[in-house]
Amino acid sequence: MTMPFYVAPEQVMKDRADYARKGIARGRALVAVRYADGIALVAENPSTTLRKISEIYDRIAFAGVGKYNEFDQLRVAGVRAADLKGYQYSRDDVDARSLANNYAQILGQIFTHEMKPMEVEILVAEVGLVPDGDQLFHILYDGTVVDERHYTVLGGDAEAIGGHMKQHYADGARMETAVREATKALAGSERTLSANDLEVALLVRTNGRRCFRRLSEDAVAIALVS
Repeated sequence: MTMPFYVAPEQVMKDRADYARKGIARGRALVAVRYADGIALVAENPSTTLRKISEIYDRIAFAGVGKYNEFDQLRVAGVRAADLKGYQYSRDDVDARSLANNYAQILGQIFTHEMKPMEVEILVAEVGLVPDGDQLFHILYDGTVVDERHYTVLGGDAEAIGGHMKQHYADGARMETAVREATKALAGSERTLSANDLEVALLVRTNGRRCFRRLSEDAVAIALVS
């Protein structure tokens, strides 16, 4: 009987993490940033049909980077989980924290037990009734959850993009300012991104029960020059 090759668990985990990070880095990045009236989600995405940013529930948005078919599966699972909880209990019981924990369990289970990890990073964002209630949960490929306060960066050159946001983020900024700074961060110093290169959506605190609103290309263009 041939004995199987032994590979240390630490090496297996490292290889899986490297594989996932490389897959995510090949994709285009996304920035979510709080502003005075809610949360702006800005993604570099020239496609008009494949969406990185979507509505999950009344005050909750989902965003993903990496392999589209994988994070879209997670989006669908989140919509179903939120709808079921809202139907069984109350719409007010559906919150970003519980969804983020569900996603963390799914991704952690796949990363630990499956041969190939998911090549995704996802964001669950919830806009509160007041600014202090805003929440940003960044979930990594291995199920790690990071609770961000002001802004978060997914995929791409996250270090450089995060550096720009750290320098230019301001509490209580206008929506146009938030979108413009997020776009500059995504573009970096050597490129310029226009409205047709972007996908932009907002969680607007004053938008009624359903807070999610997707900006048209014309509205994005106006925001970038305001």
